[in-house]
Amino acid sequence: MFNLPTVKDNLHPFIEAGFPVLFIRTFEESKADKEIERIADRREVLEWNGANGFVDFRTKATLLPNQALEVTLSYLKHGNELHRKLLVIKDASDQLKTTDNSSANSKIVALLKEIARKIRKGEIDATVIIVSSTLHIPHDLEKLTTILELDLPTEKEINSIIYRFMKTNDITNIHPGLLEKLSLAFKGLTEYEIEDLLSLAVSTDEELTENTLQLIFNQKQQMILKAGILEMIPLKESVSDIGGLENLKDWLNRKASVFNRIKEAETYGVAMPKGVLIAGIPGCGKSLSAKAAGSLFGVPLLRLDMGRLMGKYVGESEENMRKAIQLAEAISPCVLWVDELEKAFAGISGGGSEVTTRLFGTFLTWMQEKTSPAFVLATANDITKLPPELMRKGRFDEIFYVGLPNETERKKIFEIHIKKRKQDTRQIDIDALVSKTEGYSGADIEGVVSEGVESAFVNGNPALTTEDVLECINGTHSLSVIMKDELKEMGEKYEKRKFKKASR
Repeated sequence: MFNLPTVKDNLHPFIEAGFPVLFIRTFEESKADKEIERIADRREVLEWNGANGFVDFRTKATLLPNQALEVTLSYLKHGNELHRKLLVIKDASDQLKTTDNSSANSKIVALLKEIARKIRKGEIDATVIIVSSTLHIPHDLEKLTTILELDLPTEKEINSIIYRFMKTNDITNIHPGLLEKLSLAFKGLTEYEIEDLLSLAVSTDEELTENTLQLIFNQKQQMILKAGILEMIPLKESVSDIGGLENLKDWLNRKASVFNRIKEAETYGVAMPKGVLIAGIPGCGKSLSAKAAGSLFGVPLLRLDMGRLMGKYVGESEENMRKAIQLAEAISPCVLWVDELEKAFAGISGGGSEVTTRLFGTFLTWMQEKTSPAFVLATANDITKLPPELMRKGRFDEIFYVGLPNETERKKIFEIHIKKRKQDTRQIDIDALVSKTEGYSGADIEGVVSEGVESAFVNGNPALTTEDVLECINGTHSLSVIMKDELKEMGEKYEKRKFKKASR
């Protein structure tokens, strides 16, 4: 993923270089405190927080009787009260937040800007460090503020946490294969989350077992639910539920073999799969393919609803996009399903909104630079509306076009849906149904089978008959009839662009 400067590598150099305002985005305040303490040297560190007001960073002793942030900043901007010191500000998110209908606390912003100006001019040797889990930077402070990311534990550090925990709890042995699985599964979690899950695992099983992996998975589900941006899709469908699309299924199978042996593939020199864009006619298996990919890869399937990203606060949509990407990387290895991609990014080339353009830029950069095993499976009905930058090599590994099913595929689709509804395909003249459904989408076929089974039940028939389905077909207008001109135009565009066909 495109990376922000990290606290570990950049906090001290940025302070020494005179950066006036640093923003550490993290939920782990205590870990941020340790990093600030580590680089503080002989500097005095002051702190303002919402619970205790203006206090000494190390002792938490009160420094001002009136503890409002505005009063604290007014006091510090005069004289030498801040010279050769660091000021850590916590719990100020609401006071820095800007919406379409209201602005951040203008007095606090003005005071921070004045302090930053004095630092820039060399009148004060100091740094303001804002620590918060949510990123809200007022427009007037944007050019004065640098964002730092608190590092999550690396795989090597995760192993150290596990071994330290084992030593503390007198756990003498762990299978190397399980250690590798745990190290990979814990990626994306904080040190405290890892320690809590290890404690939970031991309290449940008295040792670290394969069950620990399920606890980690459950914790990551909690992360998804609490964030409210991504949706974790249950893995119910498989590739056997897809009628046709053999080229696409073969390609997904090949990528799945890499995902199932990530370490081995990397050692061999195989490039990490980035993702696939599946475009084409509605109701012909794009969404089903996305759902089946999660089962095929054997990893969580996350769905990104672009509508959920749009927030009411200035900068919130971009922050939500970054958070969604961070979550996908934390959950990885996973499949990230971006549904109806064109609804989010159509019109960018023709001058989309400023927010949409920034979201597109963030997504594009991540797709280009990501190295994590988060496989992006994007679906779109009309790919011609998407900006050309998204179709360049390096974004997706492949682009597939899904058209209306041919005779062989329609036969397979009928068989799948008749069996799914507990009916005997041997009692149905499927060839007769296939001959009557030229131009039908997979969704059309599912619809007539479902309706036919319902009619047979209501009419008291012992089982579904060919006539039940034919009657439904005769009363149905296929997608090729309803969208004749649109489908013809879409097919010609895809043929012209030489996209790979999902069907043989």
